[in-house]
Amino acid sequence: MKQRSFRWLLLSLAIVGFVGDQASKYGVFRWLYNDGFGDAREVVPGWFRLLAQFDPTRPASTCPLVTWGGEIPPRVNYGALFGLGGEHQGLANGFFAVVSALAAVAILIWGLRATTARDGWLSAALGLILGGTLGNFYDRVVFQGVRDFLHFYYIDWPVFNIADCCLVVGAIMLLIQAFFMAEPEAQPRVAATPADAATSAAPAPTDVPK
Repeated sequence: MKQRSFRWLLLSLAIVGFVGDQASKYGVFRWLYNDGFGDAREVVPGWFRLLAQFDPTRPASTCPLVTWGGEIPPRVNYGALFGLGGEHQGLANGFFAVVSALAAVAILIWGLRATTARDGWLSAALGLILGGTLGNFYDRVVFQGVRDFLHFYYIDWPVFNIADCCLVVGAIMLLIQAFFMAEPEAQPRVAATPADAATSAAPAPTDVPK
């Protein structure tokens, strides 16, 4: 019997995550461009807002993928999550771009294996991680850094994006599987005793005609 494959789930979530991340970034930064000064829109007053920031000190670009939201490029995060390593700017962005590319390839290889494809939970987790990885990788290549616009400012949480959400949710799903969904260990097979072997080797009794 052919076993069910969840490759479609992995690839679907990766595509949805990537498209959702890029659509939200382009949409919010274009909407809140405000002549390059940027703007914010309250979503949950006092807690959460959409924040678009732009950087007039960055070199202007002629690439339509960059200028679609406005002539002044957006302010970007050169480092990893929470701005880790961002102080090195171009060097950090190049390093994390390479890491993202390698991670995407590794996730694809892992996710498309037959044993992985049979696990729906694992396929979903890897699909979310792949979508988030590709979303931020695109930003690093096109914008030379990652665009962030989601801001929980009540606790002064670092600004983040949809790709980051996909990465965090996917990572949490992997942890849940590792600690709470592990398959039970196979029971050791008991070796047959000499008596069992003799019994199994003895010929079956036959009926003697009367």
